[in-house]
Order: sequence, then C-alpha cells, then structure tokens
Amino acid sequence: MLAFQVTFLAAIAALANAAPAPAQVRHVLHEERKTTPSDWVKGARIEADAVLPIRIGLTQMNLDRGEDFLREISDLSSLKYGQYWSADEVHDMFAPPEDTVAAVKGWLTSSGIDASRILHYDNKGWLAFDATTEEAERLLSAEFHEHEHTKSASVRIGCDKYHVPEHLVSHIDYITPGVKLTPVVKRAVKNKRSTSYKKTTVNRLSSNAAPIDGFPWDFKPAAAAQLPADIQGCGRNMTPPCIKAMYGIPNADKATPGNSLGLYEQGDYFAKSDIDLFYAQYAPHIPQGTYPIPALIDGANFSVPADSPLNTGESDIDIDMAFSLIYPQTVTLYQVDDQLYEPEEVATTNLFNTFLDALDGSYCNYTAFGETGDDPSIDPISPDPRPGGYKGQRQCGVFKPTNVISASYGQAEADLPINYSKRQCNEFMKLGLQGHSILTASGDYGVSSFPAEGVNGCLGPKGTIFNPQYPGNCPYITSVGGTMLYADQTVKNAESVMQVDLGGSAVNFSSSGGFSNYYPQPWYQKLAVAEYFAIANPPYPHYSEFEVDLNTTKGLYNRIGRGYPDVAANGAFYRAYLNGIDEHWFGASLASPLFASVLTLINEERFAIGKGPVGFVNPILYTFPWVLNDITNGTNLGCGTQGFHAARGWDPATGLGTPNFPKMKALFLSLP
Repeated sequence: MLAFQVTFLAAIAALANAAPAPAQVRHVLHEERKTTPSDWVKGARIEADAVLPIRIGLTQMNLDRGEDFLREISDLSSLKYGQYWSADEVHDMFAPPEDTVAAVKGWLTSSGIDASRILHYDNKGWLAFDATTEEAERLLSAEFHEHEHTKSASVRIGCDKYHVPEHLVSHIDYITPGVKLTPVVKRAVKNKRSTSYKKTTVNRLSSNAAPIDGFPWDFKPAAAAQLPADIQGCGRNMTPPCIKAMYGIPNADKATPGNSLGLYEQGDYFAKSDIDLFYAQYAPHIPQGTYPIPALIDGANFSVPADSPLNTGESDIDIDMAFSLIYPQTVTLYQVDDQLYEPEEVATTNLFNTFLDALDGSYCNYTAFGETGDDPSIDPISPDPRPGGYKGQRQCGVFKPTNVISASYGQAEADLPINYSKRQCNEFMKLGLQGHSILTASGDYGVSSFPAEGVNGCLGPKGTIFNPQYPGNCPYITSVGGTMLYADQTVKNAESVMQVDLGGSAVNFSSSGGFSNYYPQPWYQKLAVAEYFAIANPPYPHYSEFEVDLNTTKGLYNRIGRGYPDVAANGAFYRAYLNGIDEHWFGASLASPLFASVLTLINEERFAIGKGPVGFVNPILYTFPWVLNDITNGTNLGCGTQGFHAARGWDPATGLGTPNFPKMKALFLSLP
C-alpha cells in the first residue's frame, strides 16, 4: 500500500473538528465511472487523514448553444457563413454566471469547509481547497481508492462515483479527485517509458526488412512503366511526388505571412539531421536547414540528436510531410511540456490541456463540462521544482493558433471520463468559431484500440465491443483515417483502406473508425451516416445509447454515435529517416498532416484573392463530398471481426474519402 506523506496543517484540523453539521439536502449521483481504464488497477482505500486537493469546476453559460453557433459560421446555408468570432467574443459568450460561485461556496461552508480555505479565481471558473479524505468522502458521499499503473510505478487516486446536492447539479460540471484518476502527492521523476500506445501509433519497417506481402521493396508494376520515374514505385515506396500525383497537388509557390501550418507534438522530438536527409533524398526543393518555427510550451525542447531515445519518428514524419507539400510556406511546431513531465503524461493519460492553455489564455482557468483549465492535480506544475524541470510560469495565451493545426495523437475514448473529454472538445468548438481547422489522426487499430498486455484493445468483459478513439470522436474536429495503395497498383488506381500485417501487436494495423459512445452524430453527418447504414448494413448487433453499460449490452457499437473518421489520406509505405536510417512508415499519423497540408494550400489560394481561411470544414465536405476521392475497398479489422467495410459515400473506415486538390480548390475558392 502506498504510504502517503502529507502535512496535515493544524488550521485544517481545527476547522474540520469545529465544522458545523451540513444542512439536510438531497444528494444525487453526479458522475460515475462505467469502466476503469485498462492501464490502472484499483487498490486500497485512501487513509482518512490524507490531504486531497479538491477542485470544483463551475458551469459555463451557453455551452448548449455552442454547436448552433458553430453551425452558423460553418454551414453554407447560413447567412453568417465565414463570419468568424474574435477570441474575446468567444470568452464573453461562455463565461460562467455570477451566481454559480456563491451557490457552490454556500454548500461548502454549510458542510464545514470554512470560507478561508476556499480559493476562487478571478474569472470564477473553479473553486479549490484542501480537504482530508474523511472530509472529502463525507462531502461527496464517495470512497477514494488508490490505483496502480500496470506499466509503471505510478499511483493515482479516484472514486467510482460521487454525489452533490441536487440543487447544485446545474452549477457543477466536474470535481477532482473524482472518476478521473489524479495523483495524491507531487510527481516523482521517472524513467522514460514507451509512449507509442498513447499515440495513433506509427509503425515502421526498415527497407532491409523482409517484405510484408511477398513484393520486394523496389517492386514496380508493369502499368507504371509509362509514368515518370519518380512515381513508378508508389505502391511500395510512398514519397512526396507520389502524394502530389495521387491527389493532384501542385508544387507550392505561395507563402502568405501568418499562414503557417501548426503541428502538435508531445513525448517526441525531431532530429535536424533526419529532416535534412529527407529533404536531400525526397524533397530537394527544400533548402537544407529548413526547420519549423518553434512554439515551445512550458519548457519543451525544440529538437534532439538523431540517436536520442526521444527521437522516435513521430515529429520527423509530420515535419517531413508538411514541408514537402507546402514549402515555401512555414510550419509552426507546438512542442508541449518539459522532458521530465511529458513522458509521465503520455504514459498514463494523453492530454491536450497544456497545448490549449498556450492558445487560449482563458482556458487556463475557465470551466467547461466540469473540467477547469489545467487540473492542478494532474497537469504540470509550473514552475517545476524538480532538477531540470521548467522554471517559468505556466504559459497561457502566448501563441496565436495557426489557421490549420494537425495532431497525430490520441487514445481510447473510454480511458477518459466523458466530462473531461467534453471540456477539451468544447475548446475545439471555440477554435472552430474563430476560423481554425483542427485535424487529428483517427487511429491505427481498426475498430479496437492499442492492444495492451493481456488485452486486445476492445471493450466489454469478453473483449468484443468496438473501442472508439479520442479526440477524433469530438464532432468539432476533422478526423483523418488512413488509406493505401497495394504494391501492384499505381497512382492512377483507387486507394483502399489502410490495413497491413506488421507483426507483433500490429497484425491488424488498419485505419481506425467507428461510432462514439460519448457524442451523438452532429448535424452535418446525419444523412451520410444514414446512407452508410442503408448501403453497407454492418452485420453486427448494435446498441443506441450513450455511456452504455458494457457489462450487459449485447451490441458491438453505438448506432447513434458520432461517426469517424471524416476524411482520409495515404498512411502506408511512407519513406522517412530515423537516426539516419531510411525506413517505411505506416499510420493515420501520416494522413493527418497530409490532409492538413492540403487545407493550408487551399487557404493560400483563398488569401490570394482576398478571402479568409476555410475554418471548420466538416459541414462543407459533407455537403459537397464529390470533391474527395471516394474509397470503396477494404475494411478495418478488430475485436475478432472484419470491422467496417468501405462503401460508396461516407464510411467508418475512410470517411468521405481522400483529397482531390483541383476539385477542393475550385469549391473553396467559390465560397464566401
């Protein structure tokens, strides 16, 4: 059992002993964990005198209108299409009401938490106080237990459920510690652990490795003989010329100031020498020494030597992909957190909070769906007191978001409590209101998630229920799946669902897609999803409810959930260097920066004729799907099934399809 070392202040003890009896009010269940994240094992109950940092997130106004606001500026049928909001307008619309703080503080003081112990922030987004476990359990009608991480020495605390007064349900979104596991004590420095299972995993194969399907690495089909030499072997070696040829992408020739493409990176750093090797071999039009604009958040490094264990390839391939398609336009690198914190974060729960702090200063403190900015009990401590830690203050609103941002990171939806993920999803909605396009990779394990030790990455007691992915489940993000050419095909052929056997835990390495258990289908995709069910008629039992009981349901997926991905792009056989070795790369992590590059190029064309950025593109793409290349072949395996098959129109393997740059350009240039 973990021995908690706490200093129980005499003042807290005195106040607790003198606490008046709380008013007799009806308490109701506020939040309950349906399943424990697979990486954590519930253990002993927390000692009664341990001190817990309690944080209460307060409800914002108008969140229920957020989707309507976004629809007004992103749906072509609206008179307000393209009329993006300012950051101040967004903040003012959603700020929490004045009476919320007073109501919740009244409950706390009547329950024995003296007002002198309660801290609230200027924007009234959240309340904070320290309490003993005994106080917290009495206050919330909860039991707090320690949880041990299966792959590290980390221990966190949480409860399976907690309660609040019935009259405060509308005022309180979320309380920590709660169903989201949080540390009890300050973090200790830990060794770097594997982070791949928390990304939309990129797998790689050396060009010296045995071919995965019998075709040699230098195979060129007979049909490619009439094509230019640099695109004859694209089915086996995907390069920038191949991508441009497949999708009709021209050589870039514009560089509007401020139209940089943003790349989010966490737990991985790029190596300058690997980037330069890629330019020399596959993108010689880019000068050696061309690197991203650094947007380093809370102590992050810019780059590392090629042989560093922190150079795992994720950042390298994102930068390779983006620059090869958009240069002379720039790339902005949003690198997150110091090297002491980020390995621990990625090895447990992958968060975007630090990143969102840096883009929106108000996000540091305001509350949405119960979670308030950076959670002091789980997010980085700034300044970081540990040797080598970041010594500056937390960076809030220091970077302006780029017009387009790609993030090739994600995890299982079920690993995050619904309110926690909804708060981040809400922030993506606010970025959309301001005209930003946010793209994320859908994932790489079909209808399942990364198969951890002893677990196949699926849900339910039998491991058969499909496992949706976050953050692509958020309806305000453009989720990008993966596609591929077969070895005997050329760039003139239609692509298929990315699905390859890479061995080990990646025998079913395929484009992730499915239906959320947290979010309903947004307005822009309801018709497309209905058409998919009519055309494809998936042969699996389903359920139609949110936060389903996985122990009792007979269905395998949520028929009414938000479908993802929205679009797709090539994610197989990409050539890139890691520690000086030219390798083949696979994953939707390739597809997201590729599609983001396309949107960046289209923004360039719009700026050239005096128009604004494309913003949140999902409503337009679902309205005009013919501007994409429909993918109708392949399936995304998982959970002992064939997964979802590609079909005419939208499907939960490749979305609406891959870019057709000439058609997309013509459409977006015609819009206001």
